[in-house]
Amino acid sequence: MRLADQWQELEASLPEGWTSAQLSLAVAEDADADRVALILASLTPGRTGTGFRLEVTPSRNPEGIVSRLDREGIRGRIDLIHTDAGPTETVMEPRHRQAPLARQWGELVGDLPQDWSELYAEVELASSDYLPRAALLLAPVNPSRYGGFAVLRFRGARTAGYGVAPEMTRRCFERLDAESITGSVRVLRVLSHTSHVSTQGPVWRVGGRSV
Repeated sequence: MRLADQWQELEASLPEGWTSAQLSLAVAEDADADRVALILASLTPGRTGTGFRLEVTPSRNPEGIVSRLDREGIRGRIDLIHTDAGPTETVMEPRHRQAPLARQWGELVGDLPQDWSELYAEVELASSDYLPRAALLLAPVNPSRYGGFAVLRFRGARTAGYGVAPEMTRRCFERLDAESITGSVRVLRVLSHTSHVSTQGPVWRVGGRSV
């Protein structure tokens, strides 16, 4: 059984209101253990030989990382060691944090003024492990690293000027969703009803840089 399927079964069996779960991962092939350690690095696992122990929480869901292990051809077994449940402090999460990226984008664009013309936006990935693949899948939006280690920023244009069309942006986010790459999308700046006179559109200055 794929590792992602094993995790989904375990997650479905966790008690309502669970706050953390300790998992073990036994890698089937000894030669894959070092590669697995690199992929799991953001979860700070413990390791003994080819076995790993890690702690996950509802906000630190390993689904994306486990799916990456499957894509890398890693075989193994995930087991539940221990789980904790109980009341937790309510934390206000950024809007749409757990929603698919394409849905986040659609809702953000839907909230913009009807005459918006240009915008500057970013996607903050849930894990830096996603960065290389996400940058490749987002290539049509011309993303740039700025504002954080796992943050990619881009410009959009609704009708004309410098920036990717909202429809193409949505398609790129759909590609990320298809590979279980998660994160949060935010619109940082937006302009409405701009008029381009012998230019490709406005230039924003952020931290001394033109964007």
